[in-house]
Amino acid sequence: QVQLVESGGALVQPGGSLRLSCVASGFTFSSSVMQWFRQAPGKERELVADISYQGTVTKYPDSVKGRFIISRDNAKKTVYLQMNSLKPEDTGIYYCKAVRSTTVEYWGQGTQVTVSS
Repeated sequence: QVQLVESGGALVQPGGSLRLSCVASGFTFSSSVMQWFRQAPGKERELVADISYQGTVTKYPDSVKGRFIISRDNAKKTVYLQMNSLKPEDTGIYYCKAVRSTTVEYWGQGTQVTVSS
């Protein structure tokens, strides 16, 4: 049974930091590109970080570049998202996604991040 379980979401003040985790099971984690998305209320889901199979290549949109860091531990089947200098516009539900191929992908259930004073 495929599972992606996110954790680490919380209420944090602007300028603060959070580290999200996503633990995978039921598929070959080390052969999957891993991604983090977020969805703010009333907005479309957007990609915020992408990491290659071995973690050697990472990609970010300009909105989070320099503040977010994606990493992975294939032995633990876990992908992380370190979020620094958080802004209110970073508020949303954060989801991890595993990309196995062009036609096979898996999503987690999401974890809520709220940035507010």
